Amino acid sequence: MTHALPHPVKGIDHCFALVDDLDHAAAQYKALGFTLSPRGTHSAAKGTANYTIMFPDDYFELLGVVTPTELNASRREMLATMGQGLHAIACRIDDAEAAAEALGALGITTQGLGSFSRPVPLPDGSEGTAAFSTVSFTSDETPFGTVFMCQHKTRETVWIPELLEHANTACGLDAVLAISETPEEDAPRFARLWADSAVQTADGLTTITTGPNSAPLILATAERMAALYPDIDISGTTKGAFTALRIKVRSLETLRDCLKDANVKICDTASGLAVGPEFSAGVILEFVAA
Repeated sequence: MTHALPHPVKGIDHCFALVDDLDHAAAQYKALGFTLSPRGTHSAAKGTANYTIMFPDDYFELLGVVTPTELNASRREMLATMGQGLHAIACRIDDAEAAAEALGALGITTQGLGSFSRPVPLPDGSEGTAAFSTVSFTSDETPFGTVFMCQHKTRETVWIPELLEHANTACGLDAVLAISETPEEDAPRFARLWADSAVQTADGLTTITTGPNSAPLILATAERMAALYPDIDISGTTKGAFTALRIKVRSLETLRDCLKDANVKICDTASGLAVGPEFSAGVILEFVAA
């Protein structure tokens, strides 16, 4: 008797913003009180580089094209047609190859299974290597945006203790928010991408849980999203991907001081404070008490 393989996807590992100008985006996030990793450069063929903003259990990444190459043509096309902003969610898995096999058995299609590594400048001046295996859900499986899976092979060179403390007291991802014109149709399609997910709609917001100790994905119509952030121009976010990132902070007061120092417009929300996409590379950032 054969046993079905369990669903391998355990939550949200990180998200990334695809940005027009990587160093400008990094300067914006530093101004908001985040600690950024040193710039990581991917292979010459990939032609991309990144900065990470690390939290104890998850993280956020700024990704940019630094040299146009054949391999990054699709990224450049996304920037040209959709605009910069929160393009992708990366999911937690133990093993990329096993995940692709288990998902296939569940009738969920994947593509692009592969491994890569990049040099990591460490805080003490030495260099380490970060190694990953990734596999993506096909576009048929995702209502919009990019959702892929990431197996970390070298957690110690990604979760570096010095990178976990932020002047603005940020300490984790609280939620990913996205505009959907049909949230109740899109939500079950997103929900099947995670092992431990459930869908609930309340107050015009459709929430997809993604697993224990993992940020949920919240879908809302454009009108409902605009009502969440009444003082923010949501048209500055990416089209057809994700809209806002809600981040947990230990102190909203300390955060407010950081934002005042950054000279950005602070918008009060029902749950905390937010800044518009013009200050954070196309992402609405909302901060809530941890």
